[in-house]
Amino acid sequence: MEDNKIRIGITQGDINGVGYEVILKTFSDPMMLELCTPVIYGSPKVAAYHRKALDLPANFSIINSASEAAPNRLSVVNCTDDEVKVEFSKPDPEAGKAALGALEKAIEEYKEGLIDVIVTAPINKHTIQSEEFSFPGHTEYIERKLGGGAKSLMILLKDDFRVALVTGHIPVSRIASTITKELIEEKLLIFDRSLKQDFGIDAPRIAVLSLNPHAGDEGLLGSEEQDIIIPAIQEMNAKGIFCFGPYPADGFMGSGNFTRFDGVLAMYHDQGLAPFKALAMDEGVNFTAGLPVVRTSPAHGTAYDIAGKGEASEDSFRQAVYVAIDVFRNRMREKAAHANPLRKQYYEKRDDSDKLKLDSEEENL
Repeated sequence: MEDNKIRIGITQGDINGVGYEVILKTFSDPMMLELCTPVIYGSPKVAAYHRKALDLPANFSIINSASEAAPNRLSVVNCTDDEVKVEFSKPDPEAGKAALGALEKAIEEYKEGLIDVIVTAPINKHTIQSEEFSFPGHTEYIERKLGGGAKSLMILLKDDFRVALVTGHIPVSRIASTITKELIEEKLLIFDRSLKQDFGIDAPRIAVLSLNPHAGDEGLLGSEEQDIIIPAIQEMNAKGIFCFGPYPADGFMGSGNFTRFDGVLAMYHDQGLAPFKALAMDEGVNFTAGLPVVRTSPAHGTAYDIAGKGEASEDSFRQAVYVAIDVFRNRMREKAAHANPLRKQYYEKRDDSDKLKLDSEEENL
């Protein structure tokens, strides 16, 4: 593999959905192979079945590991010894097992340094459940496996429109009791850091949405704004994080105010994702911020309603690849910029003269 190309590890997702269709359509474009070295974790037989069934002009090589991936070529690592049957649009436990096997292999090879980033095709959150996978989705599983104790933040983005969530995949009945001042502050810290490190924004502005209708109407429709959200915003501002609100979600999105901010922090899943997908579904990207690994995915799901029909758009998946590349490069640039910090300088007064001193090497270690 060429060292100067970012190695993209791609998990196949649910084989009965549109995952392989959007993957193969994306890399049918030779220009994509000039940007990165893509490695699919899945099944060469399943990939070939999708290619033939949908008449897609995508070629790929079969390899045993990402270490064998050739430049300017799409490669597939076989992650299963079982004969998996493709049945478009059907939720199937065997398909869930195959999706998990691909994800596990990608994570294993990421830990070995064989790939640089991970892009996940959509899974069926029900069929993938097992003793090894008891999580609401990719985000929580990857946080456990690759987070190193760090907390993740789900960000949905398209260009400069970025929506993050305080609470993710939890029932609506638990939202209010889950939201705390500490949790909001934690998410704001991660969001601020990601906007700076991953997107290169020096002084990001974050809008915070309210929980209750009309931001609680000064306690008439709920007290969470006054008791939890506003104190969290005030404390984060005191720490130098530029966050504003809380804004009623309906008017904020409907008026286009979101365009004035670098990020929007929503209190719960549908509050943030419903308007985001209404505005940016076709090219939206799901990015897992806050973790050492760069992981993205398309904003859509398995799309069983159109699976196997050749109608799926690859735009969101292509954008997920672009975002993974951009974030990885931004992190490398930041790492290089901080690799050799300037030594500290101070003045030490001796007798009647001030002399410039440099810290010793030992003090800087």
